[in-house]
Amino acid sequence: MAELIAHPDSRPGPVRRVSAQARRTAEGGLALTYSIEGDMARVRLAAPRTPRVGYKLWRHTCCEVFIATPAEARYHEFNFSPSGEWAAYAFSAYREGAALEAPALNPQIAAMRSPERLELSALVDLHKIGVKGKLAMGLSVVVEQEDGGLAYWALKHAPGRPDFHHRDAFALELA
Repeated sequence: MAELIAHPDSRPGPVRRVSAQARRTAEGGLALTYSIEGDMARVRLAAPRTPRVGYKLWRHTCCEVFIATPAEARYHEFNFSPSGEWAAYAFSAYREGAALEAPALNPQIAAMRSPERLELSALVDLHKIGVKGKLAMGLSVVVEQEDGGLAYWALKHAPGRPDFHHRDAFALELA
């Protein structure tokens, strides 16, 4: 598990530690695990729902992955909510893209909650988005605090305001 760091502009809040792990599966998938530790009673978490495509999940507590191949400008973004909802986006270049309205992508999401921890696992089929070879990835988490404020956690933050799309944030490479 790699430690994520809070963006310098994020207010201190109920979360004391965030970590994430990514690994490729033998079947061409990407297995992700996120762990958020702290006073979870002070973190807004969406109630469990039937897995489905969601909208604007980044406005609330969610786990994210940005997936690219190192030599290409195009990339994909996935958002995973503790509710079981998810969203996927395809970008041809920095922030130039749109949502993928493709229920067939259907990443498998599981979330376990306790008073001190949220653990979320997701499995993405890379074949379904046409990604193969070496990967450059950004792992990030948005935490919605009880007062509605947002804290941004990532492996690496680009300069300036929180921006998970910036290529500087794609700090993890997988062969």
